Amino acid sequence: MTVDLNSRYGLNPAHSEVVEACKIIELGKANEPCNALDMGCSNGRNALYLSQLGFNVTAVDNNPSAIHMLQQIISEENIDNIQAQVYDINNASLTKDFGFIACTVTLMFLDPSRVNAVIANMQERTLPGGYNLIVCAMSTAAHPCPMPFRFTFKEGQLAEAYQGWELVKYNEDLGTMHNGAQLQFATMLARKTE
Repeated sequence: MTVDLNSRYGLNPAHSEVVEACKIIELGKANEPCNALDMGCSNGRNALYLSQLGFNVTAVDNNPSAIHMLQQIISEENIDNIQAQVYDINNASLTKDFGFIACTVTLMFLDPSRVNAVIANMQERTLPGGYNLIVCAMSTAAHPCPMPFRFTFKEGQLAEAYQGWELVKYNEDLGTMHNGAQLQFATMLARKTE
């Protein structure tokens, strides 16, 4: 049985889409854990969840305080399958390959001119048969985004960026932020075809 480290350290539970994606993603051949990347990990709510499922997790964020907090949890709990590091996602300079890249509610805080490069870098660094999970706010004619995010997707824009991948899950549904604001989200779990 896993310990709920998130509640122990006052963190929100793992993002519901990360939890759902993990029900689909196989850990790998012979059930060996694959390498996962948590992009924009903040204090580590998703990274801790993934590590407890057996993934080898790289957790990155450009906020040194958030990374420091996650590193303290890793140290206190003697977790050996999370590497937390400060990384500016805008650089789009990942150098390792991953079986699963989770990027939930992160793209909307990036430099809009860098989002295409970030997505291309994620795709390039995903192993054949691996997965990308993206959840990001949208701004559409029917539902203009009420929040001042730096970047939002337009209708169909995320699906278009993943042409050639298997879209395991894709929707552009209305959702509610934890502050109560209602907005449209693009939610995608895509598998890189061999």
